[in-house]
Amino acid sequence: MAAAAAAQQAPISPVPTTRDWTGVVPVQYPDPDVIALDPKFRRYMIGNTSMKRLHTGTQWAEGPAWNGVGKYMVWSDIPNNVQLRWIEDDRRVTTFRNPAGYSNGNTFDYEGRQLSCEHGGRRVARYEFNGTITVIADQFEGKKLNSPNDIVVHPDGSIWFTDPPYGIGGDYEGFRATKELKEAVYRVDGKTGQIAKLTDEVSAPNGICFSPDYKKMYIADTGAQGRDMKVWDIDGKTVRNGKRFIQLQVPGTGAPTAADGIRCDVDGNVWAGARPGVLVVTPAGEQIGMIRLPENCANVCFGTTRRNRLFMTASQSLYVLPVGTTGAHIC
Repeated sequence: MAAAAAAQQAPISPVPTTRDWTGVVPVQYPDPDVIALDPKFRRYMIGNTSMKRLHTGTQWAEGPAWNGVGKYMVWSDIPNNVQLRWIEDDRRVTTFRNPAGYSNGNTFDYEGRQLSCEHGGRRVARYEFNGTITVIADQFEGKKLNSPNDIVVHPDGSIWFTDPPYGIGGDYEGFRATKELKEAVYRVDGKTGQIAKLTDEVSAPNGICFSPDYKKMYIADTGAQGRDMKVWDIDGKTVRNGKRFIQLQVPGTGAPTAADGIRCDVDGNVWAGARPGVLVVTPAGEQIGMIRLPENCANVCFGTTRRNRLFMTASQSLYVLPVGTTGAHIC
């Protein structure tokens, strides 16, 4: 009571015209860079959270994948030929693999083993628990793969991956080489190890993901002939009825933009890394949301125990944002 009385008797100070925020970065809620392009997106926005940059300093960040057992996010820095790891428990970032085969996309199979698309060896590699490496695929019909880019695992144990030529176009993200195969999407049987071509109806297949029920396969085509997102029906070990899903547009301009890495949430929405940041598309092909980043977003992954944090690799940094949904599958 005495303190309250003293406060009432204290002289009134003039309202300050400025405040020194040196060294302080104020945070706004809701995050102004999480934008609903359609009311349908508002259910995925959390009002009292914002994006965080967990790490910066890479050359070109790609391939985020969440390890649920170790509780860490692994991602690739392709030109520097390393994989990095953000550890949830203490928020440390460590070098995970060096060298890393100039790896691009990463994921984990249903046994917890990491799979990586390596530009350097033009292969898909699996890192075993004892430290050895198993080559899952490095050729098709006697010819070398181009440079496997992104990868997902089906519940039947099969491994699906894209194979554009980006890693052999120069010596920056791998080693310059001559293309021996047309760009394509492949499936490796989990039991026999046999590789089969799913489709080559793409000019440069990049990101890949399944719908939540595994009835559809989405592919981000970043080639000069398309630069759109395509979808196929999955028919057992094959795909059919390939068609354009959406041509992404930069909100506010209408200019076309290409998706890179893509992942589905449990509602079937596709979250796509793109030039403005992340664009979110409904199963019906409606562009409903945007996460605006200060860097070009290459890939995304839902992580943490509940898979309700969206991790984003963008140019030189790793970002994270809590979202009001969960990832459909392991990344």
